[in-house]
Amino acid sequence: MAAIDARIQSDIDTNDVFLYMKGTPIFPQCGFSARVIQILTHMGVPFKSANVLEDDELRDGIKSFSQWPTIPQLYVKGEFVGGCDIVTEMFQSGELESLLKESGVPVKA
Repeated sequence: MAAIDARIQSDIDTNDVFLYMKGTPIFPQCGFSARVIQILTHMGVPFKSANVLEDDELRDGIKSFSQWPTIPQLYVKGEFVGGCDIVTEMFQSGELESLLKESGVPVKA
């Protein structure tokens, strides 16, 4: 498990915004992943992602790494933000925009 933890740590350390999801940003394969993509795209947030459906070790590893049982999982500046419900609530309240701006991540006005 150490190798997958190192990969995850590298992903979140080298990208300001990183999303572990089912599918890809162009072709999300679950509604929850699609919703987070929709929010990030609407906000104009640059991000990278990994498709956990392509790698069982990653799919299990990210759940263990974050101590969070569901996917998608959003990270900003190396910190775990949450899954679809949390990201949606933060978006609706304006908290996500504040977090991103405070973290130095560009957001579309």
